Amino acid sequence: MSDTDTSTKTSVRDPRPSPERLTQLAQRVIDGDILLPRFQRQFVWKRSQIIDLLDSVRRNYPIGSLLLWQTRQKLASERSIADLAINETKPDYPVNYLLDGQQRLSTICGALFWSGSKADSVWNIAFDLRSRKFVHLDTLDEPPAHLIPTRYLANPSQYFMRIVSLSTEMQAEARALFDRFTDYQTAIVTLGDMSIQDVGPVFERINSTGTRLTVVDLMRAATWSPEFDLVDKIDGILSDLEPKKFSGIERKTVLRAVAAASGTGFSADDMDSLRNLDAEALNDLVTNTTEAAKRAADFLSTQIGVTGDAALPYANQFAVLTEVFRRVPHPTAEQFAAIRKWFWITTFSSYFGGWNTGNMASDYTAVQAFAEGASGIDNSSVPPQDSVWRQRDFRSNSATSKMLALFLAQRGPVDLLTGQKIDVGKSLSWSNDKEFHHLFPRAYVTREISGGKPNKVANIIMLTSLSNIKIKDKAPSVYLGEIRKEIGDSKFYARMSASLVSREAADAALVDDYETFLRTRAHDLQALAMELAGIKLAETSEPASDVDLAEDSDVDTTD
Repeated sequence: MSDTDTSTKTSVRDPRPSPERLTQLAQRVIDGDILLPRFQRQFVWKRSQIIDLLDSVRRNYPIGSLLLWQTRQKLASERSIADLAINETKPDYPVNYLLDGQQRLSTICGALFWSGSKADSVWNIAFDLRSRKFVHLDTLDEPPAHLIPTRYLANPSQYFMRIVSLSTEMQAEARALFDRFTDYQTAIVTLGDMSIQDVGPVFERINSTGTRLTVVDLMRAATWSPEFDLVDKIDGILSDLEPKKFSGIERKTVLRAVAAASGTGFSADDMDSLRNLDAEALNDLVTNTTEAAKRAADFLSTQIGVTGDAALPYANQFAVLTEVFRRVPHPTAEQFAAIRKWFWITTFSSYFGGWNTGNMASDYTAVQAFAEGASGIDNSSVPPQDSVWRQRDFRSNSATSKMLALFLAQRGPVDLLTGQKIDVGKSLSWSNDKEFHHLFPRAYVTREISGGKPNKVANIIMLTSLSNIKIKDKAPSVYLGEIRKEIGDSKFYARMSASLVSREAADAALVDDYETFLRTRAHDLQALAMELAGIKLAETSEPASDVDLAEDSDVDTTD
């Protein structure tokens, strides 16, 4: 960037530092001149931190500067701070949003202006003139004369009437305390009229809590009005999804769906365009998105076997599916089949592990085309070879692992040792993955197979924890052989098949041939995946690279 560019970019943003009395700052908050934007976090300081700050002021220690953003933009802001009501701001009058210093300024406001009715409030504070310490009170009764409630500091006449009967020494201590809080100044840095997009990075950089400012936080502030609060609306959608066990979907994912419903798309720019809509239009979008999201959840549950958000391979699949069911609320049998194929191929290929802006645009166009009559939802996914099943590790945030879990749940697995049905709902919740275990026990592979890696997806079956304990570190030839001998070949191979272990793979396990078992089961899982995705075996790609394997996580890292 040139020097000229730098000057232009910062002309309205140069921070203006200035000293200001702490009591005046607190009054500005009460008057509604300083507001706490909704993307700030709730007050989280402990009682000891509150006391420490007040003591720092008393001792004239520096407490750090405060950062304000002065603007005419109307953003979502809290209507109370430190349990205190804030006055309404004047229309079309520039206000100052507090970007850094929430806990400190909240503490000063609470200490000076609290007049609540709860004795255990964190703002029920007094200064002990004897010990020269701030203390929390546990009663609303008038305290002894040597304890001065800090709220008196904001009322000079009441304060000095209270101390008139004290000893000369205590009066001097009380006056010194009053003078310190009245005269104490701190540095205020005020940013000029920046856009909210530019304020976001500033807030993230200086935010003392280390909490990242998300796109949902920013858009909540940018779209807020008395008739519309984005986070409240998103939480309402998630609440409606709770009976369907999809209330754990990320807010960002829901925001993508709302943006798509507006006629733009799924990207960050599409989400940002929501700021151009009025409250009525935004509320209509939320209503439409809510109904579509419920249909998407029903589809995942009944057509795929996804029992809740924890079992969903990729969160962003839900955003796209919501748009699909918004545009096609009542699919035909052929359309349902096409949507199922789309789900399986995007899962199988780890497509959403690298979902970028270009993908988002093409997916949005594909959904639109599908709604207008296309036979399927076009997608650029390329299926990997069967090596993924024996190369990828089994873990709770892996889409390939979740795909295997869904395969197993569809098959209706039974416990190898007892024949009892596995609780697939418990397994698919991923809150307790103890139902997932190694067919070749981990300890056995580590001990007996040189360079063997037991935690591969192709080595995982559903098994009760009790049976897994009984198997312990036995060789498959031993414990599987015992089962086969006990129940006979027919029932033995049926149990293995219910766990997606074919006769060929089972025979390899019966002779402890780990490599042949992995290769055979990987081939079988691949064939099932290809069938569900509607892809012929000839369409498989070259073996997955290390980069491909790294993109299997269901964590949303998109813009």
